[in-house]
Amino acid sequence: MSGTLWTAAEIAAATGGTASGEFDVDTVAFDSREVGPGALFVALSGETTDGHRFLDQAFVSGAAGAVVSSQTPHPHILVGDTTIALENLARASRKRMGGIVIGVTGSVGKTGTKEALFECLERIAPGFAHRSVKSYNNHTGVPLSLARMPREAKFGVFEMGMNHAGELLALTHMVRPHIALVTTIAPAHTEFFASEEAIADAKGEIFQGLEPGGIAIVPFDSPHRDRLIAAAEPHAAKIVTFGLGEGADVRAIEVVRGQPGGTYVTAQIGPERTLGFTLSQPGDHWVANAMAVLAAVDAAGGDLEQAGLALAEMGGLAGRGARFKAAVAGGEALVIDESYNANPASMRATLAVLAATPATRRLAVLGEMRELGDQSAEFHAGLAGPIADAGVEALLLVGEGMAPLARALEGRVELVHVPDAAAARERIETMLRPGDAVLIKGSNGVGLSRVVAALAGRQ
Repeated sequence: MSGTLWTAAEIAAATGGTASGEFDVDTVAFDSREVGPGALFVALSGETTDGHRFLDQAFVSGAAGAVVSSQTPHPHILVGDTTIALENLARASRKRMGGIVIGVTGSVGKTGTKEALFECLERIAPGFAHRSVKSYNNHTGVPLSLARMPREAKFGVFEMGMNHAGELLALTHMVRPHIALVTTIAPAHTEFFASEEAIADAKGEIFQGLEPGGIAIVPFDSPHRDRLIAAAEPHAAKIVTFGLGEGADVRAIEVVRGQPGGTYVTAQIGPERTLGFTLSQPGDHWVANAMAVLAAVDAAGGDLEQAGLALAEMGGLAGRGARFKAAVAGGEALVIDESYNANPASMRATLAVLAATPATRRLAVLGEMRELGDQSAEFHAGLAGPIADAGVEALLLVGEGMAPLARALEGRVELVHVPDAAAARERIETMLRPGDAVLIKGSNGVGLSRVVAALAGRQ
């Protein structure tokens, strides 16, 4: 896709603002550090900072125009509230898009599934697929991702997240998906929810934004399957289930692990069709993710064989399974980068991936899992079993929240507990040996990406 994303006149019409003059933009940003030539900079005013302070910096970086709520000498659209303006620009983008929109949510796996789905659709319609960048899945990230969607897009894939009831409802009414997918339900943000059932109800809000004739995609193997189906029924013309269990509409009927280059999977799609493909991403959780992706591609009318090829060629995602070799004294160690985020379910899944990774020795750098509320100590201590099952021989725990796990593992494994990512970065340097495989995972706020970056500098 190419050409102008927005003209100044279009932005003004969408936002109800006043244009200072004519200009065209080819992308949208609200972080001045992401501004490049031709960008529209939206100067959001937040609790801790005001984007208007960075207008000069944005234009030095090449911004073509800005959305502002106060006068500036730079080319601009003047509005009353820049946050509302961004939301209105997002709605205008969604309104002009004539293709198929897919919304993705879930407690675990939504970003990876979104990326895999994009890769499949991009292969089917090269240059005409669009998706949320990074993990822009909240009240500012979703409208930004919508506002960036090219007018010629045939497919749009949008990740939606939440940590309170009602948040997803607002996002899904903005995205208005034709297809709404829930990856899985697991303990996450339990500080804000009384139970997993409450989490399922909050995730089920995504179905309320479905377009008429829309399709809901639900995890068959989830204990909350029936709850999600009940949430979808009033809004979806069709409900499709995916998973591993017999009875799922899209199901992995054969899984051959440990094949060169990945896992070979035979999927059954509906009662009559099967697809054999190689899945490049390791781990049982990715087999389930792949079934969700195939269900969504099929619902969108896409070519399943092309989707299978895309799943075979998909590379590792930074912070979500990317792998690289880091130089250590006498050789190399394998680093598995899962540093972006963590909850109990994703911790167990990635520890299982570490267990299946050939290595002389297995290590894990695990940061605390945040927003778990009163159950935090129990969830952290509960990782002791998966760590033992993974054959972890040395463990570096990061953050105060990991104290219950440190106590549970005392005397059972070589263990170091440090307060923060800076200390972890220093300590891991002394722990790694040639032939090691090290998993790095923790909640994003812990900052373990800095540990990954330090090791990546030793490639």
